[in-house]
Amino acid sequence: MRIVRLANYVAPHSGGLRTSLRELGAGYLAAGHEPVLIIPGERDSDEQTPQGRVITLTGPRLPFTGGYRALLRQRRVAALLGELRPDTLEVSDRTTLRWTGRWAREHGVPAVMISHESLTALMRLAVPGLDLPGLTRWGPALTMADAANRRTVRAYQRVICTTAWAAGEFERIGAGNLVRAPLGVDLTTFAWPQRERRRPVRDGYAALGETLLVHCGRLSPEKKPQRSLNTLAALRAKGVAARLVVAGDGPLRRRLERRAARDRLPVTFAGFLPDRTDLAALLASADVALAPGPAETFGLAALEALACGTPVVVSAESALPEVVGEAGPAWPARTCPPG
Repeated sequence: MRIVRLANYVAPHSGGLRTSLRELGAGYLAAGHEPVLIIPGERDSDEQTPQGRVITLTGPRLPFTGGYRALLRQRRVAALLGELRPDTLEVSDRTTLRWTGRWAREHGVPAVMISHESLTALMRLAVPGLDLPGLTRWGPALTMADAANRRTVRAYQRVICTTAWAAGEFERIGAGNLVRAPLGVDLTTFAWPQRERRRPVRDGYAALGETLLVHCGRLSPEKKPQRSLNTLAALRAKGVAARLVVAGDGPLRRRLERRAARDRLPVTFAGFLPDRTDLAALLASADVALAPGPAETFGLAALEALACGTPVVVSAESALPEVVGEAGPAWPARTCPPG
């Protein structure tokens, strides 16, 4: 089959979504299918890759997103879909690409939406005060999210979620076309034996006797990376000799760097690590991995840390407690480090 996939908000240094798209494409290719991925970028390109054909269309950079771009020219995308004649369509954007469900229906193409985010959680983060005392808890967010999610359910034959937490907002509206399909981890790269080779990496970040923390993720507002710095500050205030490595990039990086310098926090900003082997070595070298994002629908980096044998501390507001199970503690929503 020719499986055409569409995705927005795939920055060069983004993590979980880019990883998921790459591995799905490679899996389709290995199974004998013809995967085609269409994403936005700085310039047009069309290339064959290990995940199949990747077509990049020029898309505008969205303000305040730290480099994300989007496919906003519907006519051009629709024309390309007409040329490709897909056997099936997979879409990874519930906002600006939802119109592709209608296109698929009109052309007799089976189409699925892969939900990578919780609209309810994102709305709560974006609109302060949605759950203030005196208001029906979650009321405004639920109303807006439910309306958008009903349109998504009507537009596609299937809606795919990776966790029960992510599926909850679709179950709330009685979606009958919901499918749950959890993500997985590359256990060749992210594996317990990494611990045996961790010493050189660990020595580069922490001295003997120090506790090494690692935060892996995009440095954007919805990920709440400041919570990891707050955690480091709280530990050091209690006399724990801890250090933090931040692996990732994003619009909050400079603010976090300024805060670390101002408060004299021992933080190393490693930036985006394009080599997955380097990332696995870092995760395996840490004593604890931090995953503080309150809106994570899966949290692939946390599962990768666990695969390396490193315990994780996660936000109880997200899907991560479901993912890590008994392998890591969760910050209760009311006792998370401030911010």
